[in-house]
Amino acid sequence: MRALLLSLIGMVAMGQSPDCSISPGFVQDGKVRQFDTETLYEYMNGNSEGYFLYGFKSMTGITCKKGGVTLIADISTFPSPELAYGMFTGNLDPRLPTEKIGAGGQVTPRKVLFVKGQFLGEIAAEPEGEYTALLRAAAVEFEKKISGTTEIPMELGWFPKERLQAGSPRLVPQSVLGLRILKRGYLAQYDEGKSFVVTEDSPASATALFAKLKERFPGGTTAQVGDEGYATEDRYLGKMCLFRKGKRVAGFTNAPPSGDAAQRATQLAARIP
Repeated sequence: MRALLLSLIGMVAMGQSPDCSISPGFVQDGKVRQFDTETLYEYMNGNSEGYFLYGFKSMTGITCKKGGVTLIADISTFPSPELAYGMFTGNLDPRLPTEKIGAGGQVTPRKVLFVKGQFLGEIAAEPEGEYTALLRAAAVEFEKKISGTTEIPMELGWFPKERLQAGSPRLVPQSVLGLRILKRGYLAQYDEGKSFVVTEDSPASATALFAKLKERFPGGTTAQVGDEGYATEDRYLGKMCLFRKGKRVAGFTNAPPSGDAAQRATQLAARIP
């Protein structure tokens, strides 16, 4: 059964697998690596949980060598471009810029990370040293071998940019704002507060979710935002304004005492189609 499963993973990865031609002069060292949800833990030395949060399905990898330099290239498959991009943004260094490699990429001296379609590509270099140019060139070639969209999730464009912190917005795969009822959505961190958007299956399910939020945070008042709005305060989420627009539940939280959460929520609502 294990052999059959790995064979199927290899078939799925055909045309999406890394090979050493991504960097001139490098040759393959060892066999192609293949991992699934049961075996990734071993390869990641126990650090696989982050992958599973975004629905990780499989990984295919290869090791390439040239002289004393080793490149370790892996490609992971996720259920959708949204989840792959979420994994990408969840692993970015917010202090560093991103680049247009596929739908997005980030290059550091020893590792490059990029996303395209439902695939996340990673290339690491050994031993310790400065490999930025080498890794960038390898990632550009690697990306050409992968099919899929280079568009970013449309939700990222809904959040106002003013005073938006680096690394935001990002996809939170579960418990947005630490609330279990907000199962998955986008969160943006601002200098003063947070915005979020959760998409439900239908306006009806969004209405039911919004009603649960009002029960969770009682004592508020009606706000003229979206299709229905609600302003209140909470010990942990501070001043906030929540709203529903169509099948989406969103809002602004943690506004400072002098801040206007309703105004910030209105700005967000205006950008949501």
